[in-house]
Amino acid sequence: MKPVITPAESARLDAASTEPVTMLMERAGLAVALAAVREGAGYGMRVIALAGPGSNGGDAFVAARYLRRRGVAVEVRCLGFPRGEHSPARRAGAAAVSAGVPVRPLGAPEDCDLIVDGLFGAGFHGSLPDTAAAWTDHDAPVIAVDVPSGLLAEDGSVEGAVFEAVRTVTFQALKVGHLIGRGPDLCGVVEVADIGLTGVRPVFGVCEDDDAPLPTRARAAHKWSAGSVLVVGGSAGLTGAAALTARSALEFGAGAVRIACPGALQPIYAAMDPGVMTTAIGNGDDLGSEADPILEAAVRFDVIALGPGLGTGPGAAALVAGIAAGWRKPLVVDADGIKAMTFEVLAARTAPTVITPHYEEFRRLTGEEPGWEAAAAVSAKTGAVVLLKGGPTFVTGAEVWAVTSGGPELATVGTGDVLTGMVAALIAQGLDPETAARSAAHRHGLAGAALHRHATVTATGLMSVIGEWA
Repeated sequence: MKPVITPAESARLDAASTEPVTMLMERAGLAVALAAVREGAGYGMRVIALAGPGSNGGDAFVAARYLRRRGVAVEVRCLGFPRGEHSPARRAGAAAVSAGVPVRPLGAPEDCDLIVDGLFGAGFHGSLPDTAAAWTDHDAPVIAVDVPSGLLAEDGSVEGAVFEAVRTVTFQALKVGHLIGRGPDLCGVVEVADIGLTGVRPVFGVCEDDDAPLPTRARAAHKWSAGSVLVVGGSAGLTGAAALTARSALEFGAGAVRIACPGALQPIYAAMDPGVMTTAIGNGDDLGSEADPILEAAVRFDVIALGPGLGTGPGAAALVAGIAAGWRKPLVVDADGIKAMTFEVLAARTAPTVITPHYEEFRRLTGEEPGWEAAAAVSAKTGAVVLLKGGPTFVTGAEVWAVTSGGPELATVGTGDVLTGMVAALIAQGLDPETAARSAAHRHGLAGAALHRHATVTATGLMSVIGEWA
């Protein structure tokens, strides 16, 4: 897990450290200098380090001193020399001057090959002063110290001009603003430098491969013991969603998968995939409003995936409410299932539940603006695991996790249905719902990113490769 902290926690870590501040600043500045070298800083390159009056400015001075030692033509432009006669940042500035680094006040933008942005850090609020804002239009690539100046590390918002970095060097842990809002678009490649702070209290973690476990099958497993999934969905014009969910559950390790579909559509589903069983509910082209036939069909199954292609007919709300109330095993609710659900129905469930909304579905269900804090609040109020799809995706339950493995390549119709099948498959195979949601989301992203390297990502293409990550 990569921990993610708030600016307040960052300030607490600094204040609680037993290490001298000058040593922390020295390590931070060295990390910035090394990042500049990775961006090509060397002989013949002109680098300008922009230094603010606080600790970020001190980091920029230290970086400039190390780059000067390496032979880089580096200069510092100050937005006010660091405050405090004996402050570590002021001492860093004096050391840079002693090392031969030219230092002048910040003025109009100058020609250079690389900018080190050390103007403002994680504690910044408001908007950049005009003299700093003028530099945000510079053509040179930017290495940001902690966060790009102008970006609020608390929530990734921007209130005016802002630097856009090719690389950001932050210290000890990611900040919330690196991952949400404008942060992912402005920070470039984010590096976390360990400068010796301890006792980090993260508000959430970024999921890594080790945080996304997979179940194992017993030697004597058979198709029903290996995990069984009933997909409830399908309606006229929306047959593909349930089919994608069902096939994805099989591809991701479920031993037996069946679609409970409208009777009029059963021949279509039966012809789509010989590996997926079907059960006809009624004779029409939607599932109606009665949950009992579906609950009877579900008796042998470990988990229901409710909603893919369900439609928004007049019986959908009653059907969803009936299944939610009557099904005592794990339930994964997606797409039209979420649209037909109310917050009260969700909160009334006592059995394990996962909901997988995108932002608009989350707003409709909860009346709240989507975000990690709102998703965590829904989990706390209802006991449900919330898999909030977006960039990044958040999975909330007893813990809060950000999933960053995927990207915009997944923004195509049907990929959410694939994810639903993956979550259901992992629950059916024995993972707890929170771990299953996190693992499925992470591996869904990995599969999408891998496919994107050589093909356009489509739901059918994604479905065909998720087994490589199972």
